[in-house]
Amino acid sequence: MATSPAAAERLLNLVIALVNTPVRMTKEQVRSTVAGYGDAPSDESFERMFERDKDMLRELGVPVLTITDAGHGDDFGYRIDLDTYALAPIDLTAAELGVLTMAAELWQDRSLRADSTRALTKLRAVGQAPGSTDLVAGLSPRVRDGGGAFAPLVDAVQARQAVRFTYRAATTGEVRERVVEPWKLLARRGGWVLVARDRDRGATRSFRLSRIEGSVRTVGPAGAFETPTPEELADALSSWDSGTRGVATLAVLPDRASALRARDVDGPRPTVAGRDVLRVPFRADWELAEEVVGYGDAVLVLEPTPVREAVLSLLRRAAALDDDGGTAHDVEAAEVSRG
Repeated sequence: MATSPAAAERLLNLVIALVNTPVRMTKEQVRSTVAGYGDAPSDESFERMFERDKDMLRELGVPVLTITDAGHGDDFGYRIDLDTYALAPIDLTAAELGVLTMAAELWQDRSLRADSTRALTKLRAVGQAPGSTDLVAGLSPRVRDGGGAFAPLVDAVQARQAVRFTYRAATTGEVRERVVEPWKLLARRGGWVLVARDRDRGATRSFRLSRIEGSVRTVGPAGAFETPTPEELADALSSWDSGTRGVATLAVLPDRASALRARDVDGPRPTVAGRDVLRVPFRADWELAEEVVGYGDAVLVLEPTPVREAVLSLLRRAAALDDDGGTAHDVEAAEVSRG
């Protein structure tokens, strides 16, 4: 059941009050002390509001108890059963905490980094040892920031609401507005990808969030399209598992770029200047270039030349956005190191 922001805030205030009451709270106390209920224009309005909220909390699994006064059977009060509502003590093994750390490190997006870091800090407090994350050191996948497009697209996918955005095509460089029905967000090749049905083309398409320019705006009401069937989604995702165009040769620092290492073919082979040499299949120059840039100086492209040039182009573009006066020198140095 959907609630407005004001109703959701009122529900949260009620939960906080009922959790912290020493014995119980009467309706009168709720109305006078819990934010959101004092605005009720009449007794009847408050009564309907409180009963609706109490029923909703119970539907959500919050154990709201009704307590009668021992001397007055018609004097009702309310509180939350803490024994039922409280979570069981968390006892994480070193391996479990390590896996959670690896999962949290996946979320490099600005909109989620703070929440995942805060949650992980709390979980570490109940872990067995401060060093329990060592089991997965160097294995964490990295996904680049989805930018301002990430949060509104997450909301649109959940609400089944169409969106409009400006997109720069990778192959042609064409910039045009797209109106799509967002189906799913995926972490692919080091970046975020939106799988959606393009309304103008009447077909499914995938969009790199890094290529969305400007803001993402909603179009029309929520619930405007049906959730794709597993078969439709599998068909839309099949392009990510096929269409290999070539194989790139990369020089990678030891214990870095685990996602690239997982796709290495025909290995192992001799190292070059202390770096492991990988041969990684790829679908498009720009796609592999965007993934490689995310690893910084840990990955150098040896061949093919178009992929290396695409990497340098991305570095130049990033440098152009940097206000630091020393950027040109930094980019030149990066070009030399990759050349």
